[in-house]
Amino acid sequence: MIGAHVIVGYSNDAGGRDALALGSAITRVTGGELTIATIYPPGSPGLAVEAQANLAHAAEELGPIPAEYITYESRGTGRGLSVLASRIRADLIVVGSASGGQHGRIAIGTTADHLLHLSSEAVMVAPAQYVPPTEPGRLTLAYVHRPQCDAAVGQVAQAALRLGVPLRLITLDLRTEDQGKLRDDLALAVRLAWEQTGIEAESEVAEGHDVTAALADVEWLPGELLVCAASEDAQPHRVFLGELAMKVLRASACPVTVLPKGFS
Repeated sequence: MIGAHVIVGYSNDAGGRDALALGSAITRVTGGELTIATIYPPGSPGLAVEAQANLAHAAEELGPIPAEYITYESRGTGRGLSVLASRIRADLIVVGSASGGQHGRIAIGTTADHLLHLSSEAVMVAPAQYVPPTEPGRLTLAYVHRPQCDAAVGQVAQAALRLGVPLRLITLDLRTEDQGKLRDDLALAVRLAWEQTGIEAESEVAEGHDVTAALADVEWLPGELLVCAASEDAQPHRVFLGELAMKVLRASACPVTVLPKGFS
């Protein structure tokens, strides 16, 4: 289960604070290590000092919560977080939404965009102004009948079992495919979760003319987390979100985690 070592990409702004709150909430639940990182560009002594100051702000926000604080030099924040995560063996990178996004929704900035297309670790993005509850509520997997999602069913079911929360599998019906086939595929995924873990997953088909409309009537519990599998086009052990999954991420009302291809 991810969350054994969480790295938060922190900046002293609303998105950075959202990521900090979410990352610390994850480790509170999993009992994992927490690392707070601020990335600064090379050859910029002033920005290196500012990065240290940002971490001091983060420490004030966290208070007594144990964490390691690291500044790291890199030409790009997303690249720096990914490289640093590999070096410290973190298994989850948490970032916030870009500024200017809609309240309660995810806005993809350059950092998240890089991570969602190249990270070798799982990536979690917090919606704007997200306040995590004290306990997890439910894990929902965005399901499409393909190998990456089928593999993710068992992984997410195991996580739900360990956390003691319900599991939901959700499929989008955008009125472009046979709904009967979508429901049959979903039923097979529910059976797969049962066979691998003994957990009885909920299932739901969200209907609409586009992703935003389909997800508009979906209920999200406090403490819910949406999980997406990497695209079939992803390189092994890398995150890569396809166009549809990116639309799902932007329309989600809760944090979204994307698993790398071949995640185990």
